[in-house]
Amino acid sequence: MASYLSTKHFVGAPSSSDGPARLGSLQSPPMLPSPSLQLPARRSQCKRLEIQASGSTYGTYFRVTTFGESHGGGVGCVIDGCPPRLPLSEADMQVDLDRRRPGQSRITTPRKETDTCKIASGIADGLTTGSPIKVEVPNTDQRGHDYSEMSQAYRPSHADATYDFKYGVRSVQGGGRSSARETIGRVAAGAVAKKILKQYAGTEILAYVSQVHNVVLPENLVDNETVTLDQIESNIVRCPNPEYAEKMIAAIDAVRVRGDSVGGVVTCIVRNVPRGLGSPVFDKLEAELAKAAMSLPATKGFEFGSGFAGTFMTGSEHNDEFYMDEQGRIRTKTNRSGGVQGGISNGETINMRIAFKPTSTISTSKALIQVSIKGQELQNVLKLGYSFLDIELERARKQNTVTRDKHDTELIARGRHDPCVVPRAVPMVEAMIALVLVDQLMAQYAQCMLFPINPALQEPLELPNSEQAQIPL
Repeated sequence: MASYLSTKHFVGAPSSSDGPARLGSLQSPPMLPSPSLQLPARRSQCKRLEIQASGSTYGTYFRVTTFGESHGGGVGCVIDGCPPRLPLSEADMQVDLDRRRPGQSRITTPRKETDTCKIASGIADGLTTGSPIKVEVPNTDQRGHDYSEMSQAYRPSHADATYDFKYGVRSVQGGGRSSARETIGRVAAGAVAKKILKQYAGTEILAYVSQVHNVVLPENLVDNETVTLDQIESNIVRCPNPEYAEKMIAAIDAVRVRGDSVGGVVTCIVRNVPRGLGSPVFDKLEAELAKAAMSLPATKGFEFGSGFAGTFMTGSEHNDEFYMDEQGRIRTKTNRSGGVQGGISNGETINMRIAFKPTSTISTSKALIQVSIKGQELQNVLKLGYSFLDIELERARKQNTVTRDKHDTELIARGRHDPCVVPRAVPMVEAMIALVLVDQLMAQYAQCMLFPINPALQEPLELPNSEQAQIPL
């Protein structure tokens, strides 16, 4: 659960005649008849005076709390509720952390971090113990001086201003908790969730880039039933179609050398999903998936199944008709519902699309400046590094903003940032979807699997033992 903040210091305790407590009331609590008589507050009364705070924890059964800032000592997560006896090591997490890390190609931020993780607790003899698992990743390539101007002025469309509006204080360097570096903890925890889902139910989660700026991958060029991780990872933009991957890379390069940025779309699919995940009314599966995906930095849109395109269809066109397959299972001929009906998974492939905005911190790149400099002048500039770049930035990429003390100004943003976030967002999306599904799997098991299932209508959640044995640990 998220942390709790007691408000008993600034909320007056209600008397029997006061009615319900009013949150935020500054009135003094009523005096007791005798100053010598001290009565402890009732537990139920104290409970009402607590408010949930923080927002750094996700999940009910499989709970994940992330910690750390972009330019602090490190980042990571604590996983609480992981089932015991799961084979687990740092290597299980490192694969996805390497897919997320900065500096992996020319179209990502040049910040150099290995993002090497360490499991600090919750493992004994290579197996999870059922106790909290703490995962730590150190920060090793901070450049706090890049953010000196941003400590005084707000970056347009960034979280700088809203963090000040909410907290009255913020971590300036790297954006603090609003930095995408916070997602390291999510990706590490998501790797654990993916392993549980794969081993227990055979569930496979894959995401890929389906749009960069105005380069849109046609849906008919990717078969979501057969696309593989190797196809997705075959290029630096993580698009499974080689032709469109080259177009997307070119689109990112075009803005990268100008110091600008573009957005895009990540498509995520989930195969072999157990039936019955999700709950009506407020905890529908697609609602939980949307919340998780939209909690990622830079997300601006979410589509599920047919999405907005479904609004152009009639009911007869949109409905997914049922049929009986060769194994005697109820299936749907089409999948415009996206694998969820009535907020509950129906066993078909889940599919969704998440839109990411252009990176809000923009500047000028070294490549652009070098085109007008030749010979010895170029060598001198390269030796000077960012000191010369700062001069050029003033002529290249200013943005109108305001200072923290409320004066109009112009901002020249520094730092190292992705020209397009979607290539590195792929493992982040997979992680968040995995966290939702493993939490829903455990909820379904807890509520609906305590007694024997109705085999005429229900299916087991887990794979048969023979199939589990074939999955590599």
